[in-house]
Amino acid sequence: MEKLSIVKIGGNIIEDESALNAFLKLFSNLEGKKILVHGGGKRATHIASKLGIESKMVNGRRITDAETLEVITMVYGGLVNKNVVAKLQALNTNAIGLTGADINSIKSVKRPVKEVDFGFVGDVQSVDYQSVDKLIQADFTPVFCAITHDGNGQLLNTNADTITSQVAVGMSELYETSIYYCFELNGVLKDINDKNSVIKHIDSKTYKELLEQGIIADGMLPKLENCFDALNNGVSNINMGNTSMLTKTDSNFTTITL
Repeated sequence: MEKLSIVKIGGNIIEDESALNAFLKLFSNLEGKKILVHGGGKRATHIASKLGIESKMVNGRRITDAETLEVITMVYGGLVNKNVVAKLQALNTNAIGLTGADINSIKSVKRPVKEVDFGFVGDVQSVDYQSVDKLIQADFTPVFCAITHDGNGQLLNTNADTITSQVAVGMSELYETSIYYCFELNGVLKDINDKNSVIKHIDSKTYKELLEQGIIADGMLPKLENCFDALNNGVSNINMGNTSMLTKTDSNFTTITL
């Protein structure tokens, strides 16, 4: 099976022009077929406040009312996505910017109301991996923003980590897929206060031990749950660390396998 890399970047890189430029250079130099997924929550919050729209969060997750969805569509699907695509073109990577509605690539269902009504937030149901592959086979590099659709004309704000893992699971029908989650830390840390205490390899057994020791907790818990879900559904390996893990010279990051 041919290899496919699926790389996700978060809001902190997008907010910092020089960090974004440095990352996109690394991404462009990444060999083989690839897909980029990006968030943009910080930029959306900033622009919403400029427009006098208050951003409401519950447990770190955004409540997406109709007004907020308009801002997210403009920021994620427009401002951030097209800026990234234009920068990639300058680096000779022939990118194409997408939401999940484009080529019907990612369908979601509106999150049901339980304790909290998250509004227009989507939980991914299906990925049309064959349509996405047509773009890859035509030598385009898909760049997905964190928006999907429900198939009935409604756009939905969708977690970018989830989009990454679900796209990787879908594409694993055709490719040997690897995920790269790029964030500020060097990887999963043994000691949150020591940025060099990277756990270089986590498998199912190590994961269980780290959970029991309370080393994996808080925001890292849902991230790793997501990872093992993807691995159990066909993804080959998942890598977490800062952007330098995309180079061949850096080995100080976390690789997660079954």
